[in-house]
Amino acid sequence: MSNNIITSSIITNTTLAILHNKLGLAGTIDRQYDDTFAKTGAKVGSTITIRRPVQYTIRSGNTASLQDINETTTPLTIGLPFGIDWSFSDVDLTLSIDKFASRYLEPAAKRLATELDMRVAALVNSVGNSTGTPNSFPTTQAGIATLMTNAGAVLDDNAAPPDERYMLLNPQSNAKSVASMSTMFNPNDSISKQYRTGMMGSAFGFDFIRSQNIVTHTNGVWGGTPLVNGSNQGTTNVGATDNPYAATTSLITDGWTAAVANRLAIGDRFTIAGVNAVNPDNKQDLGYLRQFVVTAVAASDGSGNLTAVISPAIIAGGAYQNVTALPADNAAITLLGTASTANPQNVAYHKSAFTLATVDMEIPNGVDMASRAASDGIALRFIRDYDVLNNRRICRFDILAGFTAQRPENAVIVQG
Repeated sequence: MSNNIITSSIITNTTLAILHNKLGLAGTIDRQYDDTFAKTGAKVGSTITIRRPVQYTIRSGNTASLQDINETTTPLTIGLPFGIDWSFSDVDLTLSIDKFASRYLEPAAKRLATELDMRVAALVNSVGNSTGTPNSFPTTQAGIATLMTNAGAVLDDNAAPPDERYMLLNPQSNAKSVASMSTMFNPNDSISKQYRTGMMGSAFGFDFIRSQNIVTHTNGVWGGTPLVNGSNQGTTNVGATDNPYAATTSLITDGWTAAVANRLAIGDRFTIAGVNAVNPDNKQDLGYLRQFVVTAVAASDGSGNLTAVISPAIIAGGAYQNVTALPADNAAITLLGTASTANPQNVAYHKSAFTLATVDMEIPNGVDMASRAASDGIALRFIRDYDVLNNRRICRFDILAGFTAQRPENAVIVQG
């Protein structure tokens, strides 16, 4: 039976429900919703803040040793809205909601979900942790088991919570995993119903997701023998007003090929000799080098000098200590992978590693149809209006969102 009263609210809520079912990566991370953006007199600007856990140092003995509470936040900038625009006729509104959804809403929701996934996937360039060999995903059950358990160990070493962990694989890595580990991915019916589209199973402490939206990182153009230029770069403590999670270190280096063409790309990863990682809770040496990621493109000068902006910031003391020592002068820098080579960036992560925040958009006056809705941290707006010049109805879906790597230490790149 035809439905002659398909309203803007029905369109918005139906599309939002379909969108949620289509989400992959974006459906497994921290999602936050802020309704103040669309309220007159309550505008909060283009940035919202996300609170981070406080960390402390331990006193030894009976005498109190007061310390400042550094309650930090991660800034999340709301970007430009994105969406989908199309037109349909009044006749189309006489369809049943099922037919209307299958013809118009489902394709729109699927594309919006893909866009959300792709924008979240781009956050992996903020992750310094990495395991495995670039462009060498294992094909044996033993090799894959080692890679997956190593990824879990890195998350454990960085004090990531043991629940709500996910493993995002590109189709090629997923195919190799299924072929080698098929006997392990065999959940019962009750568990199978919990999996989202593309999630193939659960093992090694992870729920697995297959996605074609995996980011491929291309390493920079490297040359020379890079070294740290100057000792004690970084800090031995973080002040009460500083934000250790948003901080970076500008690492001064030399020994690169003396040419501007020699450069580091955003997402390049490396280690520094003598700078080991520590557990964020107990500050114990983890026995391996801390991995850093480049956050801004950097080129060497005519003398082979280069200053790299890197994350995490090098912190060798205090409540937010993340390394055993500040780098020594002439400490060797070892880059991960091969220069100018593309590497798929599979990623293992805890839900808290990445955050997607959406906000309400205002509903304009004087339009034919308008509605907005929010569900499970995703806000969506729908508008329809009449185009008198062309005798048609113009429609649009809008999402206003921001994306951040809230806790990049709770993620690890699993080289594909």
